[in-house]
Parts: sequence; C-alpha cells; structure tokens
Amino acid sequence: MIVRSLIGTVTAAIALTTSGAFAADDPIDFNRDIRPILSNKCLFCHGPDEAERKADLRLDVRDNALDASKGYAAIVPGNPDESELIYRVESEDALDVMPPPSVGNPVTPEEAELLRRWVEQGAEYAVHWSYAPPERPDLPEVSDPSWPRNPIDHFILNRLHAEGLAPAPEADRATLIRRASLDLTGLPPTPEQVAEFLADSAPGAFERLVDRLLSSQSYGEHQARLWLDLARYADSAGYADDPPRTIWAYRDWVIDAFNANMPFDQFTIEQIAGDLLPDPAEEQLIATAFHRNTMTNSEGGTDDEEFRSAAVVDRVNTTMTVWMGTSMACAQCHTHKYDPISQVDYFRLYAILNNTADADLRDEAPLLPLFTDEQLAHKAEWEAEAGSLRETLANLTPELKDAQQDWERAVLAGEEPFPNAPKVPDAILAILRIDAADRSDEQAKQLSDHFLKITPLLQAERARLAELDARLAPYTTVPIMRELQGDQRRTTRVQRRGNYLDLGEEVTPGVPESFHPLPEGAEPDRLSLAHWLVSDKNPLTARVIANRCWEQVFGQGLVPTSEEFGSQGEPPTHPELLDWLATELVRSGWDLKAFFKLLVTSSTYRQSSHVTPDLLERDPANIFLSRGPRFRLSAEMIRDQALFVSGLLSPKLHGAPVNPPRPATGLNAAFGSAIDRETSTGQNRYRRGLYTEWRRTNPYPSMTTFDAPNREVCIVRRERTNTPLQALVTLNDPVYVEAAQALARRMVREGGETAEGRIGRGFQLCLARDPSDAEREHLLALVEDARLAFSDDEEAALSMATDPLGPLPEGQSPAELAAWTVVANVLLNLDEMVLKR
Repeated sequence: MIVRSLIGTVTAAIALTTSGAFAADDPIDFNRDIRPILSNKCLFCHGPDEAERKADLRLDVRDNALDASKGYAAIVPGNPDESELIYRVESEDALDVMPPPSVGNPVTPEEAELLRRWVEQGAEYAVHWSYAPPERPDLPEVSDPSWPRNPIDHFILNRLHAEGLAPAPEADRATLIRRASLDLTGLPPTPEQVAEFLADSAPGAFERLVDRLLSSQSYGEHQARLWLDLARYADSAGYADDPPRTIWAYRDWVIDAFNANMPFDQFTIEQIAGDLLPDPAEEQLIATAFHRNTMTNSEGGTDDEEFRSAAVVDRVNTTMTVWMGTSMACAQCHTHKYDPISQVDYFRLYAILNNTADADLRDEAPLLPLFTDEQLAHKAEWEAEAGSLRETLANLTPELKDAQQDWERAVLAGEEPFPNAPKVPDAILAILRIDAADRSDEQAKQLSDHFLKITPLLQAERARLAELDARLAPYTTVPIMRELQGDQRRTTRVQRRGNYLDLGEEVTPGVPESFHPLPEGAEPDRLSLAHWLVSDKNPLTARVIANRCWEQVFGQGLVPTSEEFGSQGEPPTHPELLDWLATELVRSGWDLKAFFKLLVTSSTYRQSSHVTPDLLERDPANIFLSRGPRFRLSAEMIRDQALFVSGLLSPKLHGAPVNPPRPATGLNAAFGSAIDRETSTGQNRYRRGLYTEWRRTNPYPSMTTFDAPNREVCIVRRERTNTPLQALVTLNDPVYVEAAQALARRMVREGGETAEGRIGRGFQLCLARDPSDAEREHLLALVEDARLAFSDDEEAALSMATDPLGPLPEGQSPAELAAWTVVANVLLNLDEMVLKR
C-alpha cells in the first residue's frame, strides 16, 4: 500500500500539473482527473476483485456505480449532494468517511473537489486511456514555425508555450555528437570523428552523422544490452545453485536482429513463436530462447513440475510487461484489483504458454546444436571417416583385450612391456594388484584408459577419431521452445491462490477478455499470440515500444512508469505526442532505426541541457522537455566508455561470455570454488560489458553498483542511484585502474611533449571538448604534484603505472607515467564523463 500511495501521489501531481489550473467550468476529463483518484483511493475495495469487494459496489463500472436499487446510489449524475460517493469522501465522521482512516490514504480536498465537479458534469466514464486504440492527431499549431525540425517539435513547442516556457538554445556540435553517439551506440565518439563532424558545414551534417551511427555494429550491441534486461538474459540458470547456462547464441541473435534493422513486429513473432513458423530457419529457432531465459531449478529434492509452472508464470508476466506494459502478476492468485483482468484471464494466457517441451530439466532440453559453415560443408565426409575408424577399432577389440592382459601380467611381473614406456603410477599398480573379478567398473576403466594412453597400438587411429569427433561437435548449443503434440499436450486449470498443486476449473487457451480478441478461427497458440501482440488492433504495444524508445533517448518516458500502462501507472505527460509516435512507428513498418533517427534529429533532442535556477524550479524533472536530456549512463556504458577512451576496448563481435578482472570477494568461502572465475586473457579481457558473463547469484560487482539488475525477472526500467560505492568502483576497481593507466600512456603518446597538450588530448578523448582555463590549471598543478611525490617512491610509482596493465613502454619513467595515471583517473571520474549532457 505504501508503494501504491506514492504512485498515486505522483500520478495526481502529474495530472494536475499537465492539465494546468482548473477554472470552475472547465470540463473534467475522466482519464486525466478522475481515474487516478478512483484507482488509488477506491478500487482496492470497490473494483474488479470479487474477493476484496465491499458492499457489492464497483466504482470502475458506471452501471454499477449508478445502481440505486438499494434506495441510494454511489453516483447520481448531475447531483453530487445525492451521491453516496461524494458524501463519503467529504465526510468528517470517522465511521462514514472513505477510504477508512485505518487505510491511511485519504482523499485530499483537491481530489474531493474534482470528484464533486465530475458528478456535477454528468459523471461520464471513459475507457482507460491506454486501452483505447491510438488515433493519429493533427500537428498542433506553433507560434514559432522556424523551430520545429520534425513533427515531434510541434507537440513539444505547443506544450512549452502553454506552460509559459520556451525551448533551450541548441547544444554546441561537440555536445551533440557525443550525445548522439552515446544514445545510438553506447560509446563516445573519437576525437577524429568529432573533428570531422565539426568541419562538416554542409546542410544535413547531423543527419549524416546519425545515419553513420545507426549503421555501425555498435548500434546493435547497444540496443541488445537494453533488450536483454527485458529478456532477463543470463548465463546461469538461477536459484540457489545457479549452474552455468549456455545460451549466448540468443544474445548474438538479438545483436544481429538490431543491426539488420529487423522490423519490430517480426522481431516479436520470431522470439515468441519462431518454431511455429512454416519451415523455420535456424535463426528463428534461436530467437525462441527469449522465453528459455526463465530460471530452472535442478537442486536435488526439488519438484520439476513446481518450477516448470513457475517458468510458465514468468513467461506470462514477461510477455504482458514487455509488449503490453501491463503488470498482471497479481492475477495469478486473484482477480486484478485495479485493472479488468480476471484470474481466469491469467490462466487462459498461461494455457497458451503451457505446452512447450521444456520441463525444468538439468540438461536444459530441448537444445538446438549449432554448427559453423565449415562443419556443415564437411559433415558428411567427416562422419563417414569417423564411422570407418570406429568399425576398425571395434573389429580389433579382442586383440586389444589380449594385449592389455599381457601388459597387466608383465607389469605385475616387474617387466617392461613397451620400450620407453613411462613408469606405471602407484594408483594403477594398486588396481593391478586387485583380482580382475573384484575390480569395479571404474577401476577397470582406469586400467584401460592408462593402457591405451601408453600403447602405440592404434596414439594415430584413435587420435584421428578424437579429432573428427571434436570437429563434428557443435560449437555451441542454445535452449529453444518446442511445442508439444498430440497426447503430450497439457491441460490447464486455474491455480487457486497461485498454488500449482491446488487446481480449480479447466480453462482453454486465450487472451484477456478486456483486450481485443484473437482473430476468428485462429488457433490459440504462441504464433497467434505473437500476431495478437503486434496487431494494428492492439492499443498498447506500439505505445509501449514508442515510449520505451523515448525513455532511452530522453531519460524518462512520456509515460513515466514505462513498465505500467494500467490503472496503477502514471498518465502520459504528452498524450497526443505519444499517440502520434505510436501510429508513426506502425506506419513506418515498425522500423526502429527510422524511429530513433526521428527522435534524435528533432529540435527537442538538440536542445542544450544547461538549466537555470528558474527553470529548475518550474520544470525540475524536465517533464515539458524545456531542455536537452542529461542523465547518468548505464553500468555497461560507464565501463565500456572507460575502456574505449583508453584504447583498450575490443571491437570483437559475438561469442561466448567473458570474465574481465574483478576484485576477489571471498564468496567461495561460503559457496565453494565453483563461484570462482578465471579472468579472461587477450582481447576477451576488454570486451564490451554486453559480453560479460552474467551470473544471477553472483553478478559482476561494478555493474551491480551502477544499478544493473540480476535478471532473475524482466526489468523494464533500471533505477539510477547515486552512492559513494560508485566512486569507489571507478577509482579503485582493477578495470578502471587499468583503463587509467592505458589512458595515461595514450595521452603521453598522442598529446605531444607539453603537459598542456597531453591534458588537451585527454579531454578530447574523454569529453569531446577542450578543457577550460581553470580545468587546465588544476590538472597542471595535479600532474606536477604527483610527479614530485612519485619521484621519491619508485616502488609506488611503478605499481601505479603498471599494475595491472603491464610493463612500461620503452624509455618511459615510472614517476612520469604514474603522475599521468593520476590525471587520467581524475578524467575518468568527472561527472561529465558518466553523464550524457
């Protein structure tokens, strides 16, 4: 209830803010003004949930609220003084007032006045704004036609003027290229790219820059990182033992899908039901791993059916959250208390997802083996050769057994059975001394293995067979979805209170009744569900995706609760703009690259993020978009950026997860040696954060510190916190220390012989700008002080300059590079470095 109260307060504040001051005769809008009050103050007891409903009264259904069969009605349109609702919310009697004082969430005087005026005006209801199909509005007229660059700007400028605000000036070009590079690729620009952009004075320079960013491989990697939060992707299975899971081929599929600009509707269909498409391609099967990211529990003593059911529940909740912006998890146990979603609705959707072959198995079956093009080209040839070798070896088995018996007798007799054979280990001798009839299978196998290891009979045939088997093995596997057929299919029943053992009525597969139906005659399976999600009759998906893209670029969605578009979510700050964007996304053929280009080429996006005290007071959260976006980068972006500007970041695409350096946490004392990880070497040490192994019970520490989730469940919106631990990470984590050392060497190498030149190069690499005079003077003093201090302590200087990066470049002094490492560390820790400005 505390969370609901907070959301209600924010929702009401936004409703009042976005609607401006009310005049006495202003029309009341149900969705904007009344629904938030009813949802947050009334519907828990007077809403859809029969189990919680009091006085058999529903205030979410107009006919019920107007029912006067008991001699009075909660609402009498046009007559607030005869309306029980108004009496109750205005009452000062503790026995009569609603909500009851014990709830602790009273209707405020301002809310009571809105309810009274709404009843006076006829108490008209309206469908929840997000359940109504978006209609493409006309572009608003603006007082300054020269400012808008595209339709987005018409909506924003019109609203700014209505609020008595004006847009901020355009940001300088260096700021714009850094902003757009971070937003579209997750990486900053190089100094050379900045210089090229600043020198391009021809019209359309920024649009050309955006096209280049959208066509880079880094675009797909950046977009994939965001999607993997939604997909709850991890390289482990979760729960207490959290064993490794091989599923990185799905992550690579996501990268490739974004880079290829796969239309979002197709992107949806392949992930939900790629296996049900006609003659699905290998890539479409890989895509279905989206719903194999659910956790599995293979601990001894667990019930596979319990955790299989939990996985299906997760798939229901994730599907509705990702595409519909609707949290319906509570409907697993009871009818939704605020939105028109019943428990039967929940299990009808559950039934669609309840007939796949996975069953909480340790081996993660069903699995799709993946082979390289070379493997596929030579598969038949290698299989034939391997078969021939196996036949040869099988025919010689009696001869090998005789030879092994001769070897055993010779060893026991103290003879040398083979020339130059190594000494027989004591463990093998001990087994040889056991009578053959008394040896265990494992002991017999040990003897045979040792014999084959030392005998020259066949080190070439067996070696070739081992080589062929290795060549024929898949380079990886990926868990996929596979539909059960025939009598294998499961029956779904309502689970009372969400208990998989307490089953109620049988339900048939379907979608919630409050939304648009499946097409008539359509099989209610995952493929129909996927098409239903991206149907032009669906009022939510296009809004949800458009809003999420807006949030990615501007820091906050037009619907601030981007994970919740239902009654408990906040209303859109710019409803007409949201609907225009949703219809534009569909009109473009779900083209995400075109959509991002639309967002970032707007005048709204190009505004300076500088804020004045007056503007901060009037628009503190930048709800009205009165300035450019400014917010902290994500955990992966902060780390990737440090590696990028230092010259360490590997451009390698795809592949198995890697383990960059990390501090020893001592967790193996509690969880055993399996928790330890061996640090990757070579370029794998410097891969993008996207490729870091993601263990749910033991996530990479610096990412957790910067608010990355453990991905046990779908996460739509990461929180952005500000804690001292974050500074400790960027100052002391081995990754950031190594980046500072590499950046220092780069500043010395590329900045020339003067300290001023090296500082300037550092600023260009890190911030895409030159330092101010004050910044330059502070850093000049810092490098001189550090140089003097390290000159008196060569051991400390050598450690600062080389640990963990490695030996000094030839001809460089430890004190000099140690001093510049200190400067580089300062640059990597500037606020401006970890913010998009």
